[in-house]
Amino acid sequence: MARPRIVVVGAGFGGLHTLRHLERRIPRGMADLALVAPHDYMLYSPLLPQVASGLLTPQSVAMSVHRLTHQTRLVPGHAVGVDTADRTVVVRRSSGELIPCPYDRLVLAPGGLTRSFDIPGLGEHAYGAKTLAEAVLLRDHVLAQLELAHDSRDPAEREERCRFIVVGGGYTGVETAASLMRLCEEAAKRYPELRSVIRWHLVDIAPRVLPELGERLGRRALDLLRGLGIEVKLKVTVREVTPDKVVLTDGRALPCRTLIWAAGVSPSPLMETLGKPTQRGRLEVGTDLRVPGLDDVFALGDAAAVPHLADGEGAYCPPTAQYATRQAATAADNVVASILGRPMAEFKHTDLGLAVDFSGRDALARVLRFDLTGPAALAATRGYHLLSVPSLTARARILANWTIRELTGGEVARLGFADNGRPSSFVDQEAFDYLDAESSRREGARLMDNLRERYGDD
Repeated sequence: MARPRIVVVGAGFGGLHTLRHLERRIPRGMADLALVAPHDYMLYSPLLPQVASGLLTPQSVAMSVHRLTHQTRLVPGHAVGVDTADRTVVVRRSSGELIPCPYDRLVLAPGGLTRSFDIPGLGEHAYGAKTLAEAVLLRDHVLAQLELAHDSRDPAEREERCRFIVVGGGYTGVETAASLMRLCEEAAKRYPELRSVIRWHLVDIAPRVLPELGERLGRRALDLLRGLGIEVKLKVTVREVTPDKVVLTDGRALPCRTLIWAAGVSPSPLMETLGKPTQRGRLEVGTDLRVPGLDDVFALGDAAAVPHLADGEGAYCPPTAQYATRQAATAADNVVASILGRPMAEFKHTDLGLAVDFSGRDALARVLRFDLTGPAALAATRGYHLLSVPSLTARARILANWTIRELTGGEVARLGFADNGRPSSFVDQEAFDYLDAESSRREGARLMDNLRERYGDD
């Protein structure tokens, strides 16, 4: 019997943890494991706002795939289609060429893309907060605006450069606004005349910030944000973005050169290429994480609609790192069970809670059914992150960074990434040419035919 080819798409929480579980469950040399991902690292995204503020170094949240896995082959590139008839993943390399990645078992965990809307000027002028590159660029940009404002004697230019607007009242938006506000407070020690000019805004179309935390902690989060000097405006979003102005749906036109878009994520378009039912872009799977009608394909994480058995019929698991990590263990077990002809296991998980870090010494947490604030919440939040990071090296770096900041204060030096003055254009970065279902089948068959001609059926 030939060794089964197991392909995992995505190096996020779901994909990487699935591979690590597979490596522990499958004896060395008994299967070919491959990971399709554009980068050779797993990004611990919950701590990205602390990278943007400079509290953590970028290396602290980027964990090497090669260090965390030992039997897995990396296929660098973006999966843009799946041909389920020929059992082939269509991969687009950074060079632009398409290559086939054949599989016997496929695990899809591609995550999501920044959710954007058809807002004039958004793609050209907004900054993202989802990737490592965006976090590093964002920090440089914010500091550059303060430097340029300090050097300017034009009151209008100063106002534009010293106003920052964050869109999104979820975890990323709240933590990004709080972290970068603290960065500005540190930088303002060098530019005391800017203190009265610096303005941070958080806007969201929702009626509350962090609704997942419940009403009590949600109000506490609002108080913490306003206590930091951040103006929070709810039931409002962005109507238009220009290089020096942001127009809100309540009619206000705010002079501003920095709009940070953190309004959530949408599932990867890869899931649509299978031609199977989806829920708002999330691929429908059974309680065993298998795609109905495709016994050799599993899906999990942000881009999968996984039934939530603990919440009753019709409920789906939230797209969070906590659930993706737990789904990975079930996916790995069921991949092995499908190869050996054993019964499948159902995914069951009870939510352990939520944690929000406002940087500094402020945090909020809901642990099981208990609401925490103050030092207890900070300890729970930081402890959760340290336990969730899958690398001892990364844990040591994170703990060292936190300790250094506590003992010596922060650094506000730029690294030069924002010298061209242009935003990262997250819309362009994520706009890969995904195939539709028919194109995936056609392209997959063509690539596999070419592969068989060169190397034979093996």
